[in-house]
Amino acid sequence: MHSHKPATPHAHPRHHINLRLERWHRRCVYASGAALLLSGVAWLLARYYLRAPGQFGETIHPLEPWAMKVHGAATMAALFFLGSLMNGHIRRALKAGRNLASGWSMMLTLAALILSGFGLYYIAGESDRPVWSALHWIVGLGLGGLSVLHVMLGRRRP
Repeated sequence: MHSHKPATPHAHPRHHINLRLERWHRRCVYASGAALLLSGVAWLLARYYLRAPGQFGETIHPLEPWAMKVHGAATMAALFFLGSLMNGHIRRALKAGRNLASGWSMMLTLAALILSGFGLYYIAGESDRPVWSALHWIVGLGLGGLSVLHVMLGRRRP
């Protein structure tokens, strides 16, 4: 007599759980992330390389406040899309045990950016603002590379 074990849908979760985002969703996540990175880099350039000496010290480059406004708007969009990843993509990846190292690294890096951004806006005083700012932009620049790594690792076949 032949003993047949019924196949369970979760026998090989790595093969059954689709973590790929829909095209529109992926494009929105990428676009909001790119807007954050580009506006942050624009602010860095304006703040540290484009200021000109004036009669009473350095003058603020006109790009600086605009970069901050775009960065703030992009932050709202990126936080919205980060939240949209929680129930589907992130929960399914945890369940499947896929891409966990880069995924957790992304989550911790994003948490550090959210906290340092909040700190810059609501906590930092004039004396400690440079420390908060440096922490924020160093981590932010690192997130760009980490994001590319996470996507590349995720696209590999399990």
